[in-house]
Amino acid sequence: MRFASLGSGSAGNALVAEAGGTVLLLDCGFSMRETVARLARLGLEPEQISGILITHEHDDHLGGAFRFSARFRVPVHITHGTLTAVGAIPQEPIIQVIDSHSPFCVGDLEIHPYPVPHDAREPVQYVLGDGARKLGVLTDAGTSTPHIEAMLTRCEALVLECNHDIDLLMNGDYPKSLKQRIGGRLGHLDNDSSARLLASLDQSRLQHVIAAHLSERNNRPELARRVLSAAMNCEDEWVGVADQAAGFGWRQLV
Repeated sequence: MRFASLGSGSAGNALVAEAGGTVLLLDCGFSMRETVARLARLGLEPEQISGILITHEHDDHLGGAFRFSARFRVPVHITHGTLTAVGAIPQEPIIQVIDSHSPFCVGDLEIHPYPVPHDAREPVQYVLGDGARKLGVLTDAGTSTPHIEAMLTRCEALVLECNHDIDLLMNGDYPKSLKQRIGGRLGHLDNDSSARLLASLDQSRLQHVIAAHLSERNNRPELARRVLSAAMNCEDEWVGVADQAAGFGWRQLV
């Protein structure tokens, strides 16, 4: 099993996971043309995609999904609440409505959705596995919960939101209302909150930890690396960072 990122941040998000002959996109927040170009960087053709998993309706996660689905006949797996929030869909995508608590399979990958606190209609995140190894993904959550911790513990890889540094956010030039939304219970995880979550998990199987969804204005890669590495008692360089332009390259789970 392996995984990579097409890009991560407020301008677009997409993660790819592969096991056996199955390749899934987790979110598709780029235009169809940009998604195809970013897949090519990873050596993938759009016809290889077996499905798209959607976390929530915000455009940086959903924006290109329906057009990609309609063009390449790829199923979009989406909660009822997220689909309702989208409203009218001008294209003709393939839609598969999922339950936010019920696991399902697509080819060689097991998918375990789980609900998260975020300012969306029915947001979920996902744990993906091949039967032996698990990749846990958590972005776009304002706070952790016992259920989130139960889903992410004992994973071989974690992609964790480190959206902002609290001091940079609060001392920055965003309006007060936006600062409150980002830092609130339904907003985005800051570096320290992600580190506390990571420290609470069973890390004994971890092979990769990636900091994701970093704000370009309210965070720095070195800050995210520092707090996550402290939570694992490892070197800063061991922690990966997904950026907006390049995401990150393939990571293998063994």
